[in-house]
Amino acid sequence: MVSAEEERLRAARSGQAAWKKWGPYLSERQWGTVREDYSPEGNAWAHTPHEIARSKAWRWGEEGLAGICDDQQYLCLALSLWNGKDPQFKERLFGLTGPEGNHGEDVKELYYYLDNTPSHAWMEMLYKYPQAAFPYEKLRAETRKQTRLDPEYEIWDTGVFDAGKYWDVFVRYAKAGPEDIVMEIEVHNRGPVAESLWIMPTLWFRNTWSWGQDPARPALAPIKPGTIGVTHQHLAPMALYHDPAFPVLYCDNDSNRALLYQEPYKGFPKDAIQAYVIHGTPAVNPDRRGTKATVICQVSIPAGAHHTLRLRLGPQGLKSPLTEADEILRMRRGEADVFYEGLQAGITDDDMRRIQRQALAGMLWSKQYYYYDVMQWLRGDPAFPPPPAQRQQGRNRTWQHLNNADIISMPDKWEYPWYAAWDLAFHCVSLALVDLDFAKSQLILLTREWYMHPNGQLPAYEWNFSDVNPPVHAWAAWQVYQMEKKRTGHGDRAFLEGIFHKLLLNFTWWVNRKDHEGNNIFEGGFLGLDNIGVFDRSSQLPTGGHLEQADGTSWMAMYSLNLMSIALELAKDNPVYQDTATKFFEHFLQIAGALVNMGGSGISLWHDEDKFFYDVLSLPNHHKIHLKIRSMVGLIPMFAVDVLQHEDLVQVPEFAARMDWYLNHRADLASLVSRWQEPGRLDTHLLSLLRGHRMKRLIHRMADEAEFLSPYGVRALSKHHEKHPYRFQVYEEVFTVAYRPAESDSGMFGGNSNWRGPVWFPVNYLLIQSLRQFHAYYGDAFKVEYPTGSGVLCTLDHIADQLSMRLIRIFMRNPDGKRPVFGDVPLFQTDPHFRDYLLFYEYFHGDNGRGAGASHQTGWTGLVANLIQELAEKQSTKA
Repeated sequence: MVSAEEERLRAARSGQAAWKKWGPYLSERQWGTVREDYSPEGNAWAHTPHEIARSKAWRWGEEGLAGICDDQQYLCLALSLWNGKDPQFKERLFGLTGPEGNHGEDVKELYYYLDNTPSHAWMEMLYKYPQAAFPYEKLRAETRKQTRLDPEYEIWDTGVFDAGKYWDVFVRYAKAGPEDIVMEIEVHNRGPVAESLWIMPTLWFRNTWSWGQDPARPALAPIKPGTIGVTHQHLAPMALYHDPAFPVLYCDNDSNRALLYQEPYKGFPKDAIQAYVIHGTPAVNPDRRGTKATVICQVSIPAGAHHTLRLRLGPQGLKSPLTEADEILRMRRGEADVFYEGLQAGITDDDMRRIQRQALAGMLWSKQYYYYDVMQWLRGDPAFPPPPAQRQQGRNRTWQHLNNADIISMPDKWEYPWYAAWDLAFHCVSLALVDLDFAKSQLILLTREWYMHPNGQLPAYEWNFSDVNPPVHAWAAWQVYQMEKKRTGHGDRAFLEGIFHKLLLNFTWWVNRKDHEGNNIFEGGFLGLDNIGVFDRSSQLPTGGHLEQADGTSWMAMYSLNLMSIALELAKDNPVYQDTATKFFEHFLQIAGALVNMGGSGISLWHDEDKFFYDVLSLPNHHKIHLKIRSMVGLIPMFAVDVLQHEDLVQVPEFAARMDWYLNHRADLASLVSRWQEPGRLDTHLLSLLRGHRMKRLIHRMADEAEFLSPYGVRALSKHHEKHPYRFQVYEEVFTVAYRPAESDSGMFGGNSNWRGPVWFPVNYLLIQSLRQFHAYYGDAFKVEYPTGSGVLCTLDHIADQLSMRLIRIFMRNPDGKRPVFGDVPLFQTDPHFRDYLLFYEYFHGDNGRGAGASHQTGWTGLVANLIQELAEKQSTKA
């Protein structure tokens, strides 16, 4: 039986009803972003700090607390709060900037994404608001005392949540129709005494009129008591319905130019309502109209009690709009339960169900309207002075074709409120569990001509679109295609074919731009692994020369196999693709040969004595040196693996014939491809960078608990380097890489990332998928020791299962009732108002599983939902 949510998704897909037009598309931080940076030196954090956010109208997007907007962000609805003690409203999330944090930028708030459905017909999140004055300065002052060796000073360390002296603010949205939305705000006083709180839902337009592009000004104005009328040239007439007992204050979403720029200004600026409520300043519009309106609800709530406020944003003319709000909320919540019951039918553990549903909620809440027209940004706006001249030689100047104005899945809407190419690929694999259409559209988006560079490069992220992320787009497209094929019985060939042609351009860019010596050994730069190496791999090396990267080369081998698999699938309907599949098969073999002997240099990325892959430093004098760091870089060659079914090869005879010829006439390369001529389990053929011996040696290291294997997954750096740091001397300077299980002690990339020990979900997920591929060929008869030294022999599939469980257990309650993700914070571990609300961090402590980095990196950590689903499906199949 098709659920109501699935019916909504069908209607959205067919264009019958725009169920996705409204959603959680509001950013949680516009301040401090590259888009809003108009400084000569390109210092985004300093140019638009948190302090001016309440007074400055943003050019490229809006931010809000627990907010929603339409898919072009013309109209926004979010929550403002005031506890009567803060110097400003709580209407956006606070955090430390990159330079302020001792480990880079860091949000200093507690908020949780609790539930969401793909159509956003039902959404719920929780914000925890202190009843004492928010500790802005204390958070900054205490952090200034910290070094990179210290943990981050967090908001719960300030004591503002002690004795329950805070508000739990639940915000829920339920759609009565595609453009008819009930908002419920339920506030609980967790403190010991009655407290007053100002609850202030706020409606406003994104400022599109100040820049000289479109001067038309929309309007908000009362229609009658309890009804705010909405007039916008691009929206149908709407209204915000509220309890008529609550007053409404109006101003404009314009910058306070008198405050910010000491210029004459006589209007009613963006911060006028704050000035009126907090200071009594007569700054709001007495004519009760504007482009921003706030409903003012001041309540006193007894200890342990709660108060509920409901509003409705919908068409004008609704009769008794709030009387049916409770029924709409109840109905949509129930339909969300039915939708997830269908997905989770095979998951028997209640805690796993909770983890998966909150992970997917975070994925869906992390959508954002992202607007950035680089050419306009470089030129400036007609109504404003031109940007500084330095901009023409600065950031992103070579991306003038790029014009983004779309709903995009973000890594983290506060710490990373901009898309990142390789993050997004992993997001799509998780999103495909609940919304195949959105997952496919996101993958296609980055390959569109107004995203992809004319030379074929994919944009990395706004701080530097020209940086290089691992080429995992083809892998993600192939994964999503197969997920749909498995679920529905047929894959979307139009999607696969369309993205394949665009990825051909990207593959060519890689071959032409990132193979320094033309020997099929690839550099790529930092490749998303930030500070994993001894040097900043995105910058000029202090030694001169360049790096021959084991990970860059392996990613390209993986890319070749992914494109080969896609071409073979397309060739089943169109034989023309057999030639293209052959091309990628041969390219894969050439890369395999280069790994063994880099262009005849006599040195390999594989170190035969250590039985591990290392980067090789190629010096200007042509001398080559292994950089003997035992890191994830050396495990990534496992990712380049594919298993072909004999029955599939029968359908592509030209490819099969050419492949046989190549393997027979290039025995030097054929011998590198693991056991191709020997059919495996169920008449399969294996393509891999690793012969059986090398694969076993890598698994031996990976499964060693004294090296890579953590109780919570595979570490990014071997624990061996805890007692044996790697050192490399250049003249008088010594560069060091040591095992750091959590926060980084390196300033590379702002210090907000660490690949020197923690567990990261994306690479762990790829390791697990690779093990399953190897098992598909070798079968149950092939066993290796796991963990290393235990004497226990396991199949590769069993090892994949065990790694999956180690990752899942980061979030699960252990026998002591504690969740490793929460570390040693008693508040999170024992308090009933905290212990079941989960945060999906950027990465995790390599020894104890504590969450670290960005606290809402549900993007790729959302892969935990896939791990849970895969284990459940395996269990159901066995049953």
